[in-house]
Amino acid sequence: MDQARSRLHLNLFILNTGHHEASWRCSEAAPESAVDVGYYQKLARIAESGKMDSLFVADAYALSRAIKHKVVNGLEPFTLLAALAVATERIGLIATVSTTYNEPFHVARKFSSLDHISGGRAGWNIVTSTGDASALNFNIAHHPGHSDRYDRAREFLETATGLWDGWSEDALVLDKAAGVYADTGQIYAANYKGKHFSVRGPLNLPRSPQGYPVLIQAGSSEYGKEFAAQTAEAIFTAQNTLEEGRSFYADVKARMSKYGRSADELKVLPGFSPIIGDTLAEARDKEAELDALTIPEYGLIRLSNLFEFDLFPYPLDEPVPLAQLPDVSVIKGQKARYQMYVELARKEKLTIRQLILRTAAGRGHFTMAGTAMQIADEMEGWFLAKGADGFNVMPPYFPGGLELFVNRVIPELQNRGLFRTEYEGRTLREHLGLKFPASKAGQLAF
Repeated sequence: MDQARSRLHLNLFILNTGHHEASWRCSEAAPESAVDVGYYQKLARIAESGKMDSLFVADAYALSRAIKHKVVNGLEPFTLLAALAVATERIGLIATVSTTYNEPFHVARKFSSLDHISGGRAGWNIVTSTGDASALNFNIAHHPGHSDRYDRAREFLETATGLWDGWSEDALVLDKAAGVYADTGQIYAANYKGKHFSVRGPLNLPRSPQGYPVLIQAGSSEYGKEFAAQTAEAIFTAQNTLEEGRSFYADVKARMSKYGRSADELKVLPGFSPIIGDTLAEARDKEAELDALTIPEYGLIRLSNLFEFDLFPYPLDEPVPLAQLPDVSVIKGQKARYQMYVELARKEKLTIRQLILRTAAGRGHFTMAGTAMQIADEMEGWFLAKGADGFNVMPPYFPGGLELFVNRVIPELQNRGLFRTEYEGRTLREHLGLKFPASKAGQLAF
């Protein structure tokens, strides 16, 4: 095994009460804790005790009608991660932030602040958002099209990196005797002018411990894969089988050379929702108990939003009306996830109810019920077969599902030499084996 891939990388995807859509109805769940910072600090400490690389907080800019049947509200990521930074010491802290409904200066400043506060543990999950519901909260009538969003995202990232590069490593002088705090000759304006943005800069913060936050992309469409190959340092993706995972892995890594990047500069982390039991029968019983708590109306809202097509008039126990669904070319939201669900329904000839249950635990991500040994076997298989560099771990329920993963699966991975037993670095870049980004600051000083 090559040195760059000697060990797995593990990120914890924190989602209120857990990733199974019925998790909030479990006996151990505390849905009222969805806005309790102490609850999230507890989860962060559990993940850190397992030496996980990082944790990740998703975000949305609209309230779904699904809140009738599920916890879908969430704390704002920058605020939450700042609180988690002071409650932990080593684990990376990744925030989802949209390039469609923000401005580069704000985002660059907030990530630089989080990186300073955490001592170099910040990561940015770059998304372009989905749905008209978000647009309507930002004085926009309709959500922009797929290609337009990614065009804006590229400019957004160029602007943000220009701002982060604005301070050289030697800009802070700190000469009390001479009365010189900073050398303005080592601070540069971004002077970015493009189609979407015009930003002068410089950022009003010195260069942070990592230079940039670790750049992560979430999306598996053609635009998403190309964007990741060009700019991302990790990618969160949804792949249902090892075969699909290997195909995606090879595809996105092969695109990198044209941007002058090597394959090990991007970590591919598929989502994985493990349901863990002492025996396979126990794990399957847990899965069945969760599925039995699923509310069909919530599933219909979820699928209707993804398909951009109202499924409520259709019988639950009839096949998914594939012929009536819109073509993928007109889907404004999650194109890759749309294609995955359509293919799953077509291949397995699923009814609407069956599709709801098949995607209730992981929303299209890989889901598996088994013992800790079986879960570790599957993870090792994906890793050795180059279907993943690690996993975006999605426990079906919190805190118990996370505790089982940390206390049973991670030790098994450690025994096989596949995962660290102690942190060796302090920054998220060090955890992931990523280089410190060299400053590309311009020549015209501030």
